[in-house]
Amino acid sequence: MSTLICPPVLTSPRDDAANLLQAFKGFGCDTGTVINILAHRDATQRALIQQEFRILTKDKDDLSKRLKDELTGNLETAVLLWMHDPAERDAFILREAFLRSSLGTATEIICSRTPSQIQLIKQNYHKKFGIYLEHDIEAATADDHKKLLLAYVSIPRYEGPEVDREMAMKDAKALYKAGEKKLGTDEKTFIQIFSERSRAQLVAISSAYHEVYDRTLKKAVKKETSGKFEEALLTILVCSENPAKYFAKLLHKAMKGLGTDDSTLIRIIVTRTEIDMQYIKAEYLKKYKRTLNDAVHSETSGNYRTFLLSLLGPNC
Repeated sequence: MSTLICPPVLTSPRDDAANLLQAFKGFGCDTGTVINILAHRDATQRALIQQEFRILTKDKDDLSKRLKDELTGNLETAVLLWMHDPAERDAFILREAFLRSSLGTATEIICSRTPSQIQLIKQNYHKKFGIYLEHDIEAATADDHKKLLLAYVSIPRYEGPEVDREMAMKDAKALYKAGEKKLGTDEKTFIQIFSERSRAQLVAISSAYHEVYDRTLKKAVKKETSGKFEEALLTILVCSENPAKYFAKLLHKAMKGLGTDDSTLIRIIVTRTEIDMQYIKAEYLKKYKRTLNDAVHSETSGNYRTFLLSLLGPNC
């Protein structure tokens, strides 16, 4: 579900392309015009603008390449990431994450996406890079983290709301037996259940676990696992219950303390704006008692700030 709040677009993609071309002319770039157009266009509109830009320049110029030449710093990074189609963007982020050994980012993208989103990412990954996503997971990760990610991108999962309560209770007991009940941990059981069950089913399993053992499945995961494997399991679990809460926490962490993790800030705002940003903003306000817009405003500046705040929409 898209939550990008756009004012009514009164200009056509061709007009937008012409206005962008005009913004690039002369000395320097009219960055305000670039932001005003692109930050308020959805993925379909942005794709049409890119087509029209190529037509206007008789295929001599590409909008993304031109933006790369005209913009700098965090603004350039954010705008270029925004120009991608969502699935293509996730594929690009994953490829960069594997090349830089940023396994936390790779885990975030894979374990927070729905099965249908993962299928589109896999198609785009192979199309764009000529390599299968599974190949890069195999090469970049290790041990149980690798096994879980490979299973998670390979196994089809139901995406509807229906749950099997009896199966949920069996799985809760199996997880207890594989973890807290025994010395050591049977990671294979955790991998199987977390990679095969739907989000709704995982919520039911978590509820059953708490009901029977009077403790949370989340605490059990933290107690029984560690490192990137733990991180992946927790991402899957939290996103099955409330993805917005997961991303609100990551955004807070990116802006907490001295300095700002701009890479994370850009990645989450750009990737979630057209999916669930209104829910993330609500969770952020509920948890941290300030609006996400105010937090971003205090941690950024200039045109970079203007662009991110434009994507976030109204301060609420």
